[in-house]
Amino acid sequence: MSEYIIMTDTSADIPEVILAEGHIQLIPMAFELNGEERVHSDPGKWDSKEFYGKLRDGGQGKTSQIPPMVYTEYFEKILKEGKDILYLSLSGGLTSTWQSSKLAATDLMEEYPDRKISCVDSHAATGGQGILTLIARKNQEKGMSLEENTAWLEENRNNICHWFTVDDLDFLKRGGRISPAIAWIGGKLKIKPVLRIAEDGTLAIMEKVRGSKAALNYISGKYTSIPENYDPEYPYVFLCHGDAQEQAEKLKADILAAMPQAQVVIMPMSPIIGVHTGPGVQAVIYYGKNRV
Repeated sequence: MSEYIIMTDTSADIPEVILAEGHIQLIPMAFELNGEERVHSDPGKWDSKEFYGKLRDGGQGKTSQIPPMVYTEYFEKILKEGKDILYLSLSGGLTSTWQSSKLAATDLMEEYPDRKISCVDSHAATGGQGILTLIARKNQEKGMSLEENTAWLEENRNNICHWFTVDDLDFLKRGGRISPAIAWIGGKLKIKPVLRIAEDGTLAIMEKVRGSKAALNYISGKYTSIPENYDPEYPYVFLCHGDAQEQAEKLKADILAAMPQAQVVIMPMSPIIGVHTGPGVQAVIYYGKNRV
């Protein structure tokens, strides 16, 4: 069985302490903030307060997909070492990066016929993509081959549950996720949408509640209300936020009060996703029983 390397991109919001173990490699993603192009290459070193602060002050951001040539550059380094690759991409329902990775992989496997590259659409984002990547590493440690791991991930990826709410509806409006009318009415009535990532990897509005407290109780309750959501094999709960550490700590306390065995990880949400959700976003993400 050939050795293979697990890769994902920097939008996966994997904690630096885990990345430091050296078993997961990242491909950087580019974004723009107020017209300045930046590269999100190191999740442990980017300044989330500065980024979200600029968005709060009216800053404009946008993202772009990883082009095939970047995948080629990062994949080829691994292939030249005589190793195969398992790559998990940001959801194909949110970006075209998975298609770009497949194009690069197809070309490279013609050039390196003895090597294999498996590109898995995670159907996930931010911490959900991170959790699936950590599970891929665990599967590898158990002895799963590249093919076995790929099949497991594709069969089980829709067990990753994402529940989140935003503080400012205008960011969803800019991205075309909600209409200007809904954004205006929601702002006036202090309505907070609860969103999820659907089974096809696209963004869906699940519920609309009145006020931030109700929204936070809703998303934490999606995890804690079902005891079977805690699985000792997959204990992670990622709380990814847009410069809202205090709220994230409150969510963590609520979750641990109900599920003390859970491994709760608080991470600032990467700029790749944060551009579209804005400051104040809160997400509760886990491997569970209620993605729908």
